[in-house]
Amino acid sequence: MFFSCLPEGREVQPGEFWDVVVVTAVDGSQRKAYELQISEKVDRKELPVGVHYKVFSDPPGPKIGNGGSTLYALQQLNDIYGKSLGRLRVILIHAGGFSQRLPSASALGKIFMAVPLGDPIFQMLELKLAMYVDFPSQMKPGVLVTCADDIELYSIAEEESVKFDKPGFTALAHPSPLSVGTTHGVFVLDPQEKSSYSEMENASCLHFLHKPSIDKMRGSGAVCKQQSGLFTDSEFVYTDSTYYVDFDTAKSLLNVLTELGPLSCEIDAYGDFLQALGSKATIEYTNNTANVTKEESSLVEIRQRIFHLLKGTPLNVILLNNSKFYHIGTTSEYLFHLTEHTALRDELGLLSSAFSVPVNENPEGSSGCCIMYSVLNASCSVGAGSVVEYSRLGAGVSVGKGSIISSCWVSPGLSVPDEAFMHSLCVNHHDQTSFVTVFFGINDNLKYTVGTPAYMEKLKFFGFTLEKCLSMWGMEKEVLRFSGDASNCNLWNACLFPVCSDQQSSFLTSLNMLQAIQSASTSPLPKDTKLMSMQECLQSKNLEEMLELRKGLYNDIIKGRLSS
Repeated sequence: MFFSCLPEGREVQPGEFWDVVVVTAVDGSQRKAYELQISEKVDRKELPVGVHYKVFSDPPGPKIGNGGSTLYALQQLNDIYGKSLGRLRVILIHAGGFSQRLPSASALGKIFMAVPLGDPIFQMLELKLAMYVDFPSQMKPGVLVTCADDIELYSIAEEESVKFDKPGFTALAHPSPLSVGTTHGVFVLDPQEKSSYSEMENASCLHFLHKPSIDKMRGSGAVCKQQSGLFTDSEFVYTDSTYYVDFDTAKSLLNVLTELGPLSCEIDAYGDFLQALGSKATIEYTNNTANVTKEESSLVEIRQRIFHLLKGTPLNVILLNNSKFYHIGTTSEYLFHLTEHTALRDELGLLSSAFSVPVNENPEGSSGCCIMYSVLNASCSVGAGSVVEYSRLGAGVSVGKGSIISSCWVSPGLSVPDEAFMHSLCVNHHDQTSFVTVFFGINDNLKYTVGTPAYMEKLKFFGFTLEKCLSMWGMEKEVLRFSGDASNCNLWNACLFPVCSDQQSSFLTSLNMLQAIQSASTSPLPKDTKLMSMQECLQSKNLEEMLELRKGLYNDIIKGRLSS
């Protein structure tokens, strides 16, 4: 398989692999979590040796987006390496953020999500490095920019290779239905360059569109017509994923930060950089704030300054005509790609059970599910479309369909319902090590916000109003506390989850609350139960203990496999 050539655990030769692997984090706490995990991987020889692994966190203050993270990472690389940076090949993986759409990745990071491959199991970091293992040798000094929660697979002729050797930006492009183009970046190619529709082509881009409407795609000339059997749709557009910046252009990006000073708003590494490129780029996009989550007064001015600094920079495109782009940043995408999506499973060789006990088989009554880095009693059953990771399941435990069980210890005989998300975190609470098991419906919107607790009936939890759920737990709605900003009330900062002394009782207490909702029965919480929000759990997470628990699982899995 393609990932077998990742040089795990051995010293890499100059030019063979990345000189520097950079992972970005949203703050100092997340940076510490990433550094701890990378250090353990290097010690266990699960990553190539002789490579500089760096984690850079965003500065304190307002959110700056992945574009701001790119600029600050370049600045820190320049501070560390100085002139020698001009000789280095760098991969920059954006992994910052709190993963509110896939909370099982919030505490330890999306870049460390398990993937059912390898032995010991791969995480997204190894998968990303393996996917791009051929790039450094075909790349001039510069930076490859990518994200932590997507997978790109492609096929090209044996004698060909993906080369990053042109000045400016060079982006990978994938043929996609027009509907996909509305949520991605879309390339407008030069119509004078006739396509051969081979598996890989090099093209120049006139203009880059960020999350355009279908009418905008048509009006801009972005829509292509099928000319060969490579494509399933008669009409398609080329969408973005990963891009490369040569060293001289990276220096001009550094000048952006020098000129702008400390950033006060979110900058997009795709929309705000790439839209400034190409011969047909115009300044109009700088005023379009439709795709911005929080509009700051300085955004338009900063975009305009970026446009003027980058204007005229070439945007080269590598058309990967036989390729696929997969995003796994939400609970529903995660479940679909790991359990149902047969094409991806076949392409990557994903397993139904990876680095788990029982060995290489699903427990009794389990099929169409995915079990990773877990110890299960042989009498457990896991429903179709469910994922169990980093967990222990006792005798007779059953997990329903379409659920996620992450970092949990489930006592014998318990039953988890369908479409439930349950994730245990270790926290420091009043100077004691404690556990909180958060639980949500797979389709709950944790980001949906109301301006005051008075409107909590608009917040839906497992399909019920939050007020209704509170009544089932014997709580008055006035008692519910929201952490953080009082004008932002959502499921992310609702203090709903009990603090317990150990992992097993934490899971049981939360499961009882969930079952009360689903059975429309009452299950009052014990008096003086302390409740935390997901937001608070991350602020007080005990990283060392969470990683120790994983080490314990690792050792038990190795022992279990040796004895089977």
